[in-house]
Amino acid sequence: MGQSAAIDPNFFLVCGLGSLGQYCVSALKEFGVKVNAIEDVKHQNWEIPELPDLIDKLVIGDCRQTKILEQAGIKHCRSILIVTSDERVNIAAAFAARSLNPEVRLVIRSAQDNLNELLQESLGNFVAFEATQLPANSFALAALSSETKGFFTLENRLLRVFEVNINSSHRWSHCRLYEINSSNRRVLIHAQAGKPIPKSFYQWEPNTKILPGDSIFYIEVTEKLSFQPTRNIHNVGQFKDAIITGMRWQNLTKTLTHLWAESSQTRRVAFVVCIVIVSLFVCGTLLYKLEYPQITWQDALNVSLVLSLGGYGDLFGQLKIPFPVPWWLHLFNISMSVAGTVFVGIIYAVMTERLLSTRFQFSKRRPPVPKLDHVVLIGIGRVGRRVSQLLQELRQPLVGVHTKDLEPGILPQMPLVIGNIHNTLTKVNLQTAKSVVVLTDDEVANLEIALKARTVNPQANLVIRTFDPRFSENVARLLPYARVLGVYALAAEAFAGAAFGENILNLFRLDNQTTLVTEYLITDDDTLNGKVLADIAYGYGVVPILYIKANQYTSKFMPSDDIILVVGDRLVVLASIEGLFRVERGLIATGQLLVRIEKANSPEAAFEGAAVISRVTGCDMHSARTLMNQLPATLQYPLYKHQAHRLVHELSKSQVVAHIE
Repeated sequence: MGQSAAIDPNFFLVCGLGSLGQYCVSALKEFGVKVNAIEDVKHQNWEIPELPDLIDKLVIGDCRQTKILEQAGIKHCRSILIVTSDERVNIAAAFAARSLNPEVRLVIRSAQDNLNELLQESLGNFVAFEATQLPANSFALAALSSETKGFFTLENRLLRVFEVNINSSHRWSHCRLYEINSSNRRVLIHAQAGKPIPKSFYQWEPNTKILPGDSIFYIEVTEKLSFQPTRNIHNVGQFKDAIITGMRWQNLTKTLTHLWAESSQTRRVAFVVCIVIVSLFVCGTLLYKLEYPQITWQDALNVSLVLSLGGYGDLFGQLKIPFPVPWWLHLFNISMSVAGTVFVGIIYAVMTERLLSTRFQFSKRRPPVPKLDHVVLIGIGRVGRRVSQLLQELRQPLVGVHTKDLEPGILPQMPLVIGNIHNTLTKVNLQTAKSVVVLTDDEVANLEIALKARTVNPQANLVIRTFDPRFSENVARLLPYARVLGVYALAAEAFAGAAFGENILNLFRLDNQTTLVTEYLITDDDTLNGKVLADIAYGYGVVPILYIKANQYTSKFMPSDDIILVVGDRLVVLASIEGLFRVERGLIATGQLLVRIEKANSPEAAFEGAAVISRVTGCDMHSARTLMNQLPATLQYPLYKHQAHRLVHELSKSQVVAHIE
């Protein structure tokens, strides 16, 4: 995004140097930028020992005070990360920072979702994360201990990252790597047997055969979720259009049909009776007004209302009716009163049904503890609840252990054992559990519980939540069989990425490296504007997984390399923190390979070949046609490895012979 003259695009400010703040400073310094910091007290010992050397200027004071913010350079910084442990301090500091610098990007630590939405509307250029909840996916994946390495949702679709170990009977054995890619799948990493796993994407040869012993990491678009996402309506015109569209007869009919199909038998009867009684009420009002013109409309409505509620006796219970009533109207009165009585009875029935169902819902017992191959989840706080939801979405049997009962509406389908955690471990079939995930807020207690679980079930996969980085390192060294995950180390990279203006949608660990799911909205001065996706993917080392054209809602998963980005487009990629750095700086690697085109088997092949060259490389059509008229010739357009292989492959399908020089 464009910056004003007073803003230094290489200057960032971090408020709060607890565990998260220190990791944020460390992550930002990987970008080679200037980082100032504000802390309320002066530390003697840092969790990251080299932190004093990483901070360019440290200001001691309250980050909510404008004087302290000014000393730290708020008026010139590009982004401020407010990550203290007190949410009220963070929000107050955000308002103070915005008052001093209307253009600064605000990245704060906050778990108040509703408040965060309101702050985003009022403050602008604002993003909020909850540090302890960001790594929930990592805990869930560690509990699974399976081929799934990451998962997240985009545009109502579930995407998963898998690791597959190839054996001789695997369907991909002896296939070429490029053959695995499809419209819903992309290869990320190929690790050959006996060799270390590459640390970056695209470090594989497209024509290489997959052999037994190899490992393949890939991302795949899987099932479509049952709910439909709600899109934001950004202006009054769109709002009116949405209302008009929703009121069309076809949409109204479809909605009513759906509601009818989803309703219970009792509700259907109530709906029909409501229509009948309303019709009778309207007819009764009109008939009484026409038959007795001297009465007012209010009297006619009153008589019709009494009859609609079964009040025939209230009007005509006397031996002699005070006013003449024709026989047909008398018959209508009886029919209307009977229908009203039925209507009142059905209303009582519906209300009784709802009350009973609510009572049974509150008294509904949780499912029993699984017997075998389940996950024992200890500590059902905010992180534990999110991990539980993720495991249930993945249909993984689990049981929760918590010191107190949860509200009836929270995770009702999860078995739950309540009480002292050490005593309840005997009730969760720990001996046959697949994994034990310890997520309480006390990391020492987490370690103690994990060690006790290890003595009961040495084969269980242990996952331990920690906070202190030194404690994490020591535990990981002493317990090599356990997965020790530090929440702040995982979350800090998301905060750092968001500070550069990127929208971090999710994160997961891929071979001990954090991979960020990052969304870009293309702007005029964006480093991605006008580039072909092939240049973005191979030049920056990121993996495009979703493309949405400007002013359109059609999503393209695993988009083609041929797409050219323009202003207003949306692009979601998988990227490491280094990949985000290259995109931010515009540090794009250039292609190194040239393609030699030998011949075209026919004039039609030459014509199609020119179109293929223009589409794959992004060069203009005139240059491509000129080249095809001068065969054999070398395309003087340096290409990336995967791009060159794809061009040769596409040309061969058009009966054009080519090879990489």
